[in-house]
Amino acid sequence: MMRVGYFTRGTLSRSRTLCQLCMKRCLASKAAVSLEDFKAVNEPVLSYLSGSKERTELEAALQKQTNQIVDIPLVVGDEEICTDDVHYQVAPFDHKKKLAKYYYANEDIIKKAIDVSQKARQSWSRVPFEERAKIFLKAADLVSNKYRMELMAATMLGQAKSIVQAEIDCAAELADFYRFNVQFGLQMFKYQPISPSNIELNRVQYRGTEGFWAAVTPFNFTAIGAHLPMAPAILGNVILWKPSDTAILSNWVAFKLLREAGVPPGVINFLPADGPVFGNAITSSPLLAGINFTGSVKTFKHLWKQVASNLDNYESYPRLIGECGGKNFHFVHPSANMDAVVNGTIRSAFEYGGQKCSACSRLYIPQSKAKEIKERITEELKKVKIGSPLEADTFLSAVIDDKAFERIQNYIEYAKSSPSTKIIAGGTCDNSKGYFIEPTVIECSNPKDKLMQEEIFGPVLSMYVYPDKEYKKYAALVNTTSPFGLTGAIYAQDKEALEKLSDMFRDTVGNFYINDKSTGSIVGQQPFGGSRLSGTNDKAGGPYYLMKFVSIQSIKESKVPLKKWNYPYMH
Repeated sequence: MMRVGYFTRGTLSRSRTLCQLCMKRCLASKAAVSLEDFKAVNEPVLSYLSGSKERTELEAALQKQTNQIVDIPLVVGDEEICTDDVHYQVAPFDHKKKLAKYYYANEDIIKKAIDVSQKARQSWSRVPFEERAKIFLKAADLVSNKYRMELMAATMLGQAKSIVQAEIDCAAELADFYRFNVQFGLQMFKYQPISPSNIELNRVQYRGTEGFWAAVTPFNFTAIGAHLPMAPAILGNVILWKPSDTAILSNWVAFKLLREAGVPPGVINFLPADGPVFGNAITSSPLLAGINFTGSVKTFKHLWKQVASNLDNYESYPRLIGECGGKNFHFVHPSANMDAVVNGTIRSAFEYGGQKCSACSRLYIPQSKAKEIKERITEELKKVKIGSPLEADTFLSAVIDDKAFERIQNYIEYAKSSPSTKIIAGGTCDNSKGYFIEPTVIECSNPKDKLMQEEIFGPVLSMYVYPDKEYKKYAALVNTTSPFGLTGAIYAQDKEALEKLSDMFRDTVGNFYINDKSTGSIVGQQPFGGSRLSGTNDKAGGPYYLMKFVSIQSIKESKVPLKKWNYPYMH
């Protein structure tokens, strides 16, 4: 049926209403989960060796996905919607290859999603946590099994991830988020306040927040895309999910499996949209409860300002969660193990083309080891293959899109022309077929050069050589060079140096690594997040993150009626 500016395409699954009765029926067959019989464990990472079962299944999924263009609608409640504002997701390593057709939501559709979400909230917020937990444990199993290869193929094709980078992201980390959030929620609910006597009963009720949450998700991790709307949902909240344009396909697969797991219609609404249109619509609504965001500093600041300017219009104070990237460092002491430094830095700086918020972007090395480190990194990078992620020996593929390519290329061109910088490896850019940028290492003679300060978010590593005896001075400089505070690593074998550097970097980053690279946090093992301009440091993947999504009600029940209004001392 045609409508103004858009048309509907029916329902995502069989038609279901949003009434409480229907919600109860959707959950009736799901057994409760208790803290006593559930403990999350990290999802095993598969090897994908040649000839293995998982490799064969992945190759079949890639072949299927390569030969189709998926038509992805907007989903509001149980209604699929297509607008006239049509877009396509392409493969970054072959930008003529279209993978998905999708549609932008306009302001009216976004407002409609807000209305639909509030109807869903009436029932969803009253579903016991243990029953909601069962849904997301089923979702985790769907990630691990039925949807694993579809998620892998969508992530590899749409976001240009190698096999291992896709596996640790859309399979292992996503399943981990779902399972560990169940465990963290059960642990959180375990606390109840003291009831000091038989005359009263005290308890707290962990409610979802009133209104709706907006999840604005990034391209670089499928797991983050599918986690940001899930985290509020498991606590009884309703969500408007704006996925990244360059991760539409993998996020759509994740959305489908959440619905299959039992998330009722209207709880999570799938809304690709132009950024400013979405931002204006959500921040102007009196019902905004919070924004769960991963993306650029510029966008997060803009949303924060919009919230501030609308503060008098809200029914409650919106909560803001942001993860905004970093300018992450490896600081090498003269006593460091050189194998760990070279291999850890190559992995951290260049896996997935440096497009991780935690990727090493600046390297500080002592003068006595500079020649060895530079020669070894340069020689190792000659062995690195850049190409299609569909080829198993590819280490890194193309960057995500034309905008990223142009931004990164501009930094490299600056390095070529600046008298204070020298390219010692890489520097070649080619976008004729895909958005390919060679892993690039740039030595800076000025420790305050913009290449040492600004986030590049690409396969570019800036290096500075410091005098050995002045390591404390330059460690202090690391702390003040960049406005970010996400991840950092120190490499040293000297015990005194380790203790001193660890103390010096106490406030510098949210995730700190000793003799290990600055990337690779694992849910339940290294809760992730940074402060300063890196974000609000709410630590996704840890036990405290879920507290952002609850509104606690304290309840006191008196067992004995009050017989007098006055006190004994008054007589």
